[in-house]
Amino acid sequence: MERFLYRELIKWKQSQGRKPLILNGARQVGKTWLLQEFGHREYPRMAYFACDKTEDVRRVFEADYDIQRIIRQLSALSGVDIHPNDTLIVLDEIQACPRAL
Repeated sequence: MERFLYRELIKWKQSQGRKPLILNGARQVGKTWLLQEFGHREYPRMAYFACDKTEDVRRVFEADYDIQRIIRQLSALSGVDIHPNDTLIVLDEIQACPRAL
């Protein structure tokens, strides 16, 4: 099913100088499904993390905000070789990891 929000995600992906995206909404309405579908269809790679279920993900953000280190550790945790512009990183339930915000 094509959704209005999917088209909005495409616009976000195509925008110059885009910022990280936070997708808010009610529980159980398909946010996770939408982001996973978007990642699989629109990116060569996707690294998905359930922040509320994985203590290791929360630890990645505790030390500092060194982006290169964070990307290396997220890549190791996910098994996905993360590259700028061709890897979508999804931090699901990010509210469980306030330092990541």
